[in-house]
Amino acid sequence: MAIWTPSLHGRSGTRATALVEALRDDIASGLLKPGDRLPPQRQLADVVGLAPQTVMRAYAEAARRGYVRGEVGRGTFVCPARDPREPRRDATLARPDAGPIDFSQNLPLPGEAGPALAQALVDLARAGACPAYLDHQRPESAPAHREAAAGWMSGLGLAADARQVVLTQGAQQGLMATLMALLKPGDVLLTEALSYAPIQGLARHLGARVVGLAMDDEGLLPDALESACRQHRPRALYLTPTLQTPTTATMGEDRRRQLVRIARAQDLTLIEDDVFGFLPPQRPLPLAALAPERCFFVTSLSKSVAPGLRAGFVLAPPDRVPALVAAVKLASWMAPPLMMEIAARWMTDGVAAALNASQRAHAARRQAMARAALAGLDYRADPHGLHLWLHLPEPWTADAFAAQAERAGVLLRPASAFAAPGARAPSALRLCLSHEASDDRVAAGLAVVAELIGKGVVDDFVV
Repeated sequence: MAIWTPSLHGRSGTRATALVEALRDDIASGLLKPGDRLPPQRQLADVVGLAPQTVMRAYAEAARRGYVRGEVGRGTFVCPARDPREPRRDATLARPDAGPIDFSQNLPLPGEAGPALAQALVDLARAGACPAYLDHQRPESAPAHREAAAGWMSGLGLAADARQVVLTQGAQQGLMATLMALLKPGDVLLTEALSYAPIQGLARHLGARVVGLAMDDEGLLPDALESACRQHRPRALYLTPTLQTPTTATMGEDRRRQLVRIARAQDLTLIEDDVFGFLPPQRPLPLAALAPERCFFVTSLSKSVAPGLRAGFVLAPPDRVPALVAAVKLASWMAPPLMMEIAARWMTDGVAAALNASQRAHAARRQAMARAALAGLDYRADPHGLHLWLHLPEPWTADAFAAQAERAGVLLRPASAFAAPGARAPSALRLCLSHEASDDRVAAGLAVVAELIGKGVVDDFVV
């Protein structure tokens, strides 16, 4: 076929996104057929007037979505038509034992929670209370569930009052409800320069503007926060001070106290995302313990106990609880009672603590594998964390490396996926160690990463 020339006219979003959508549409229309070879990235960049890096990002995203596949030494090809009965890879969090090795998803291992779940369901059935867990509940009800959550959070040094705990369907909904309770169109939300990517989307949907702040190896810089408060008059600051995503940094207590002093002086609300907080055996006090009057503390059991247990908790200042409850009602009415009952039982009878210890051991084993495989490379990690932050040597860029790694069968997240608006993305990648169920696949993926870093330039990925 003649060289594929996509039409980008009238498409919104970034040029890379527009190119992916044009590829999708031309495959759907039959203009591009399974097995067709796409133009080399540099050739297509010249034809459509885009930067080669933009085309590279588009090809990588198209491969992630399953539109195309890259073959080392041959090029990029349109994937065969998918059997509609076959589940899409990007529509499930299943952990296959074949196909790309996935270091892109930051999830713990789910397997060991299975027997505990089976026993919990048997116990619930024997208790004869199952119908109650299928009825509607008000978000501010379920006192036993909120008491269990408060007790669980107290293990981090929080003086948690159950009346200030709001139950959610995981930390993601907890963050969404918190932003809904706090932000109005036009408000400014501060974040770290590199931060949890969905926060930006949530803020945009609420009409708020995100401003990223400079960081060092310990996390957010106090001077950057003070300057941003003077310049932008922000409504709130979102941050992950323990096992930060994506850099793995854990902020020391002195730095935390500095940020609290600034927040009080500027009347700034803090949103503390602590989903990884139960993984380190020891960690500094949460911001919410230092400034309970102005901090929303968001956590869940997904990272520390089991990823599919969608049980989240927000500890809010007393005067903010009604607004938070209203936001949960608006979004989903309530957290699922059956899920919360299982979570509450596990948090009070020791099952959650045992599963948490298992996750710590699993993370520590995978981190040891990474230390052996990546010896001599520039990366940072916590011995009990689920991910690491890998800095690339020249001439690699993060986007180019992620695209090349995908061609080699390994999925990664480049720094650009976490960069706040206006923030410069370093030449680094987040590599998640716990999503893959098999140690053998993790070892193979780490070997690919180490080998690619040593090459520097591969095929048409000139970096």
